[in-house]
Amino acid sequence: MSASPVALFVYNRADNTRHTLEALMANTLAPQTEVYVFSDGGRDDASWALVGEVRRLLREVEARVRATHALRALHIIERPVNYYLERNVIEGIAYVLERHPTIIVLEDDIVTSPYFLDYMNTAFDIYRDEPRVMHVSGFTRVVRGEESIGGNTYFTRFMAGWGWGTWADRWHKHFRHYTSRAEALSGLTPADISTIEYGGRFHCLQHLDHDPIPWDVCWLIAIYRAEGLCLTPMQTLVRNIGLDAGTHFSALDLRLNICGRSLNIPLSRLIQSYEFDLPPRQLPLPVTYARPQLDAATEEAVGEALRDWGIRYTPLGKLLRRVKHRLG
Repeated sequence: MSASPVALFVYNRADNTRHTLEALMANTLAPQTEVYVFSDGGRDDASWALVGEVRRLLREVEARVRATHALRALHIIERPVNYYLERNVIEGIAYVLERHPTIIVLEDDIVTSPYFLDYMNTAFDIYRDEPRVMHVSGFTRVVRGEESIGGNTYFTRFMAGWGWGTWADRWHKHFRHYTSRAEALSGLTPADISTIEYGGRFHCLQHLDHDPIPWDVCWLIAIYRAEGLCLTPMQTLVRNIGLDAGTHFSALDLRLNICGRSLNIPLSRLIQSYEFDLPPRQLPLPVTYARPQLDAATEEAVGEALRDWGIRYTPLGKLLRRVKHRLG
Protein backbone atom coordinates (compact mmCIF):
# COMPACT_ATOMS: atom_id res chain seq x y z
CA MET A 1 0.00 0.00 0.00
CA SER A 2 1.57 3.30 -1.12
CA ALA A 3 1.01 6.26 1.17
CA SER A 4 -1.28 9.05 0.05
CA PRO A 5 0.17 12.57 0.04
CA VAL A 6 -1.01 15.23 2.47
CA ALA A 7 -1.95 18.77 1.46
CA LEU A 8 -1.57 21.17 4.39
CA PHE A 9 -3.01 24.68 4.09
CA VAL A 10 -1.51 27.35 6.32
CA TYR A 11 -1.77 31.10 6.71
CA ASN A 12 -0.73 33.14 9.73
CA ARG A 13 -0.78 30.88 12.80
CA ALA A 14 2.72 29.62 13.48
CA ASP A 15 1.91 27.95 16.82
CA ASN A 16 -1.02 25.98 15.40
CA THR A 17 1.02 25.04 12.34
CA ARG A 18 3.82 23.74 14.56
CA HIS A 19 1.42 21.54 16.55
CA THR A 20 -0.17 20.25 13.35
CA LEU A 21 3.17 19.34 11.79
CA GLU A 22 4.55 17.75 14.96
CA ALA A 23 1.49 15.51 15.24
CA LEU A 24 1.65 14.64 11.56
CA MET A 25 5.33 13.69 11.78
CA ALA A 26 4.51 11.45 14.76
CA ASN A 27 2.23 9.33 12.56
CA THR A 28 3.28 5.76 11.91
CA LEU A 29 3.20 6.29 8.13
CA ALA A 30 4.86 9.72 8.19
CA PRO A 31 8.23 8.49 6.79
CA GLN A 32 6.35 7.18 3.72
CA THR A 33 4.28 10.34 3.23
CA GLU A 34 4.91 13.36 1.02
CA VAL A 35 3.50 16.60 2.44
CA TYR A 36 2.66 19.62 0.30
CA VAL A 37 2.33 22.81 2.35
CA PHE A 38 0.46 25.67 0.68
CA SER A 39 1.38 28.88 2.48
CA ASP A 40 -1.00 31.72 1.67
CA GLY A 41 0.30 35.27 1.33
CA GLY A 42 -0.59 38.22 3.56
CA ARG A 43 -3.22 40.90 3.07
CA ASP A 44 -1.30 43.77 4.67
CA ASP A 45 1.93 44.48 6.53
CA ALA A 46 0.65 42.99 9.81
CA SER A 47 -0.50 39.73 8.23
CA TRP A 48 2.66 39.45 6.12
CA ALA A 49 4.69 39.60 9.34
CA LEU A 50 2.74 36.61 10.70
CA VAL A 51 3.03 34.80 7.37
CA GLY A 52 6.78 35.33 7.64
CA GLU A 53 6.80 33.56 11.01
CA VAL A 54 4.95 30.61 9.51
CA ARG A 55 7.35 30.39 6.58
CA ARG A 56 10.41 30.50 8.85
CA LEU A 57 8.88 27.61 10.77
CA LEU A 58 8.29 25.69 7.55
CA ARG A 59 11.94 26.13 6.56
CA GLU A 60 13.01 24.79 9.95
CA VAL A 61 10.78 21.75 9.52
CA GLU A 62 12.03 21.28 5.95
CA ALA A 63 15.61 21.12 7.22
CA ARG A 64 14.60 18.69 9.94
CA VAL A 65 12.87 16.43 7.41
CA ARG A 66 15.99 16.37 5.23
CA ALA A 67 18.11 15.43 8.24
CA THR A 68 15.82 12.89 9.91
CA HIS A 69 13.50 11.63 7.14
CA ALA A 70 10.55 12.23 9.45
CA LEU A 71 8.55 12.61 6.22
CA ARG A 72 9.22 11.21 2.78
CA ALA A 73 9.36 14.79 1.53
CA LEU A 74 8.13 18.27 2.44
CA HIS A 75 7.20 20.53 -0.46
CA ILE A 76 6.57 24.19 0.38
CA ILE A 77 4.46 26.23 -2.04
CA GLU A 78 4.50 29.91 -1.10
CA ARG A 79 1.70 32.03 -2.54
CA PRO A 80 3.11 35.42 -3.63
CA VAL A 81 -0.14 37.22 -2.76
CA ASN A 82 -3.17 36.53 -0.61
CA TYR A 83 -5.15 33.79 -2.37
CA TYR A 84 -7.74 33.57 0.43
CA LEU A 85 -8.73 30.18 1.82
CA GLU A 86 -11.04 29.02 -0.98
CA ARG A 87 -8.62 29.62 -3.84
CA ASN A 88 -5.67 28.30 -1.86
CA VAL A 89 -7.48 25.06 -1.02
CA ILE A 90 -9.12 24.46 -4.40
CA GLU A 91 -5.97 25.15 -6.43
CA GLY A 92 -3.84 23.24 -3.91
CA ILE A 93 -6.03 20.14 -4.14
CA ALA A 94 -5.92 20.33 -7.95
CA TYR A 95 -2.12 20.64 -7.84
CA VAL A 96 -1.70 17.51 -5.72
CA LEU A 97 -4.30 15.46 -7.63
CA GLU A 98 -2.48 16.17 -10.90
CA ARG A 99 0.38 14.18 -9.40
CA HIS A 100 -1.31 11.58 -7.18
CA PRO A 101 -4.48 9.43 -7.26
CA THR A 102 -5.54 10.33 -3.71
CA ILE A 103 -5.14 13.22 -1.30
CA ILE A 104 -5.39 13.84 2.45
CA VAL A 105 -6.31 17.41 3.36
CA LEU A 106 -5.40 19.23 6.57
CA GLU A 107 -5.60 22.84 7.67
CA ASP A 108 -3.24 24.47 10.13
CA ASP A 109 -5.31 23.73 13.25
CA ILE A 110 -5.86 19.97 12.88
CA VAL A 111 -3.86 17.75 15.24
CA THR A 112 -3.90 14.11 14.22
CA SER A 113 -3.69 10.78 15.99
CA PRO A 114 -0.50 8.78 15.37
CA TYR A 115 -2.70 6.35 13.40
CA PHE A 116 -4.60 8.90 11.30
CA LEU A 117 -2.53 8.33 8.15
CA ASP A 118 -2.80 4.57 8.55
CA TYR A 119 -6.60 4.80 8.81
CA MET A 120 -6.88 7.10 5.78
CA ASN A 121 -4.63 5.01 3.55
CA THR A 122 -6.39 1.78 4.51
CA ALA A 123 -9.76 3.34 3.69
CA PHE A 124 -8.48 4.56 0.32
CA ASP A 125 -7.31 1.05 -0.51
CA ILE A 126 -10.50 -0.71 0.64
CA TYR A 127 -12.94 1.63 -1.10
CA ARG A 128 -10.86 2.44 -4.18
CA ASP A 129 -13.33 0.66 -6.48
CA GLU A 130 -16.47 1.97 -4.74
CA PRO A 131 -17.17 5.29 -6.51
CA ARG A 132 -20.15 6.01 -4.27
CA VAL A 133 -17.69 6.47 -1.39
CA MET A 134 -16.49 9.96 -2.23
CA HIS A 135 -15.04 11.26 1.02
CA VAL A 136 -13.08 9.77 3.92
CA SER A 137 -13.19 11.70 7.17
CA GLY A 138 -10.86 11.39 10.13
CA PHE A 139 -13.34 13.21 12.37
CA THR A 140 -16.76 12.34 13.75
CA ARG A 141 -19.40 14.50 15.38
CA VAL A 142 -21.40 11.51 16.60
CA VAL A 143 -20.27 10.94 20.18
CA ARG A 144 -21.64 7.49 20.90
CA GLY A 145 -20.31 4.10 21.90
CA GLU A 146 -19.20 1.81 19.09
CA GLU A 147 -21.81 -0.74 20.08
CA SER A 148 -24.65 1.67 19.27
CA ILE A 149 -23.80 1.74 15.56
CA GLY A 150 -21.60 -1.30 15.21
CA GLY A 151 -18.08 -1.45 13.80
CA ASN A 152 -15.40 1.20 13.71
CA THR A 153 -16.84 3.27 10.86
CA TYR A 154 -20.17 4.39 9.43
CA PHE A 155 -21.49 6.08 6.30
CA THR A 156 -23.20 9.45 6.23
CA ARG A 157 -24.09 12.25 3.82
CA PHE A 158 -22.31 14.73 6.09
CA MET A 159 -18.92 15.85 4.82
CA ALA A 160 -16.64 16.53 7.81
CA GLY A 161 -13.76 18.75 6.70
CA TRP A 162 -11.42 18.46 9.67
CA GLY A 163 -8.85 16.02 8.35
CA TRP A 164 -10.29 14.30 5.28
CA GLY A 165 -9.40 12.81 1.94
CA THR A 166 -10.69 11.75 -1.44
CA TRP A 167 -9.73 10.18 -4.75
CA ALA A 168 -8.76 12.14 -7.86
CA ASP A 169 -11.49 10.56 -9.98
CA ARG A 170 -14.24 11.54 -7.50
CA TRP A 171 -12.98 15.12 -7.06
CA HIS A 172 -12.41 15.83 -10.75
CA LYS A 173 -15.76 14.37 -11.77
CA HIS A 174 -17.98 16.02 -9.18
CA PHE A 175 -16.46 19.09 -7.53
CA ARG A 176 -17.71 22.48 -8.70
CA HIS A 177 -16.91 25.81 -7.07
CA TYR A 178 -20.25 27.57 -7.32
CA THR A 179 -20.35 31.31 -7.78
CA SER A 180 -23.91 31.97 -6.62
CA ARG A 181 -26.70 30.50 -4.51
CA ALA A 182 -28.84 30.03 -7.62
CA GLU A 183 -26.12 28.03 -9.36
CA ALA A 184 -25.42 25.89 -6.29
CA LEU A 185 -29.07 24.98 -5.74
CA SER A 186 -30.11 24.67 -9.38
CA GLY A 187 -32.32 21.61 -9.84
CA LEU A 188 -32.55 20.86 -6.13
CA THR A 189 -36.02 20.67 -4.58
CA PRO A 190 -37.12 21.95 -1.17
CA ALA A 191 -36.97 18.31 -0.03
CA ASP A 192 -33.36 18.06 -1.20
CA ILE A 193 -32.46 21.24 0.68
CA SER A 194 -34.14 19.93 3.83
CA THR A 195 -32.19 16.68 3.55
CA ILE A 196 -28.87 18.48 3.09
CA GLU A 197 -29.62 20.61 6.16
CA TYR A 198 -30.84 17.64 8.21
CA GLY A 199 -34.37 18.97 8.53
CA GLY A 200 -33.25 22.47 9.48
CA ARG A 201 -30.88 21.35 12.22
CA PHE A 202 -27.74 22.27 10.25
CA HIS A 203 -28.02 25.55 8.35
CA CYS A 204 -24.97 25.01 6.16
CA LEU A 205 -26.56 26.47 3.02
CA GLN A 206 -26.62 29.93 4.58
CA HIS A 207 -22.97 30.12 3.50
CA LEU A 208 -24.04 30.17 -0.14
CA ASP A 209 -24.45 33.92 0.30
CA HIS A 210 -20.73 34.34 0.97
CA ASP A 211 -18.36 35.60 -1.71
CA PRO A 212 -16.53 33.43 -2.42
CA ILE A 213 -18.71 30.47 -1.46
CA PRO A 214 -16.81 28.16 0.93
CA TRP A 215 -15.25 25.20 -0.83
CA ASP A 216 -16.57 22.70 1.73
CA VAL A 217 -20.21 23.68 1.13
CA CYS A 218 -19.63 23.14 -2.60
CA TRP A 219 -18.14 19.71 -1.91
CA LEU A 220 -21.04 18.83 0.41
CA ILE A 221 -23.54 19.67 -2.35
CA ALA A 222 -21.48 17.76 -4.92
CA ILE A 223 -21.54 14.65 -2.75
CA TYR A 224 -25.30 14.96 -2.31
CA ARG A 225 -25.93 15.44 -6.04
CA ALA A 226 -23.88 12.32 -6.83
CA GLU A 227 -25.65 10.31 -4.10
CA GLY A 228 -22.24 9.89 -2.58
CA LEU A 229 -21.29 8.80 0.91
CA CYS A 230 -18.69 9.81 3.46
CA LEU A 231 -16.84 7.13 5.40
CA THR A 232 -16.51 8.32 9.00
CA PRO A 233 -14.77 6.83 12.05
CA MET A 234 -16.72 6.03 15.21
CA GLN A 235 -13.94 7.65 17.25
CA THR A 236 -12.25 10.82 16.11
CA LEU A 237 -8.69 10.62 14.85
CA VAL A 238 -8.22 14.40 14.77
CA ARG A 239 -8.78 17.39 17.01
CA ASN A 240 -9.38 20.97 15.94
CA ILE A 241 -7.18 23.18 18.14
CA GLY A 242 -8.57 26.40 16.67
CA LEU A 243 -12.15 26.17 17.94
CA ASP A 244 -11.88 29.04 20.43
CA ALA A 245 -11.37 31.47 17.59
CA GLY A 246 -14.69 30.55 16.02
CA THR A 247 -17.14 30.27 18.89
CA HIS A 248 -20.05 32.65 19.38
CA PHE A 249 -18.67 34.25 22.52
CA SER A 250 -14.96 34.14 21.66
CA ALA A 251 -14.83 37.95 21.93
CA LEU A 252 -15.05 37.43 25.68
CA ASP A 253 -11.73 35.58 25.77
CA LEU A 254 -8.85 37.46 27.36
CA ARG A 255 -5.61 37.74 25.43
CA LEU A 256 -2.83 39.04 27.63
CA ASN A 257 0.82 39.74 26.96
CA ILE A 258 2.95 38.93 29.99
CA CYS A 259 6.71 39.35 29.82
CA GLY A 260 6.61 39.13 26.05
CA ARG A 261 4.52 35.96 25.99
CA SER A 262 0.97 35.83 24.71
CA LEU A 263 -1.52 34.22 27.08
CA ASN A 264 -5.06 33.30 26.05
CA ILE A 265 -7.70 32.84 28.76
CA PRO A 266 -10.74 31.21 27.10
CA LEU A 267 -13.63 32.60 29.18
CA SER A 268 -15.93 31.41 26.39
CA ARG A 269 -15.54 27.88 27.76
CA LEU A 270 -17.49 28.98 30.84
CA ILE A 271 -20.37 29.71 28.47
CA GLN A 272 -20.27 27.06 25.78
CA SER A 273 -18.46 23.98 24.55
CA TYR A 274 -18.35 21.66 21.58
CA GLU A 275 -19.53 18.24 22.66
CA PHE A 276 -17.34 16.61 20.03
CA ASP A 277 -14.15 18.43 21.11
CA LEU A 278 -12.39 15.26 22.22
CA PRO A 279 -8.77 14.11 22.09
CA PRO A 280 -7.99 11.92 19.07
CA ARG A 281 -7.87 8.17 19.50
CA GLN A 282 -4.34 7.04 20.34
CA LEU A 283 -4.76 3.44 19.15
CA PRO A 284 -5.11 2.04 15.63
CA LEU A 285 -8.64 2.11 14.23
CA PRO A 286 -9.10 -1.00 12.04
CA VAL A 287 -11.05 -0.43 8.82
CA THR A 288 -12.89 -3.33 7.22
CA TYR A 289 -15.13 -3.31 4.18
CA ALA A 290 -18.82 -2.57 4.70
CA ARG A 291 -21.41 -2.15 1.99
CA PRO A 292 -21.74 1.59 1.25
CA GLN A 293 -25.23 2.51 2.37
CA LEU A 294 -27.00 4.87 4.72
CA ASP A 295 -28.59 3.82 7.98
CA ALA A 296 -31.59 5.89 9.07
CA ALA A 297 -30.77 5.71 12.79
CA THR A 298 -27.18 6.78 12.16
CA GLU A 299 -28.28 9.72 9.99
CA GLU A 300 -30.65 10.80 12.75
CA ALA A 301 -27.74 10.72 15.22
CA VAL A 302 -25.64 12.81 12.81
CA GLY A 303 -28.45 15.35 12.51
CA GLU A 304 -28.75 15.68 16.27
CA ALA A 305 -24.99 16.09 16.62
CA LEU A 306 -25.10 18.89 14.03
CA ARG A 307 -27.84 20.80 15.84
CA ASP A 308 -26.58 24.30 16.74
CA TRP A 309 -23.29 23.38 15.03
CA GLY A 310 -22.52 21.06 17.92
CA ILE A 311 -22.35 23.90 20.44
CA ARG A 312 -23.73 23.03 23.86
CA TYR A 313 -24.35 25.88 26.30
CA THR A 314 -23.82 25.95 30.04
CA PRO A 315 -26.61 27.46 32.21
CA LEU A 316 -24.70 30.75 32.11
CA GLY A 317 -24.46 30.53 28.35
CA LYS A 318 -28.18 29.87 27.97
CA LEU A 319 -28.94 32.90 30.13
CA LEU A 320 -26.63 35.12 28.08
CA ARG A 321 -28.21 33.89 24.85
CA ARG A 322 -31.68 34.79 26.11
CA VAL A 323 -30.47 38.24 27.09
CA LYS A 324 -28.77 38.66 23.72
CA HIS A 325 -31.94 37.69 21.82
CA ARG A 326 -34.10 40.07 23.88
CA LEU A 327 -31.74 42.95 23.25
CA GLY A 328 -31.89 42.16 19.56
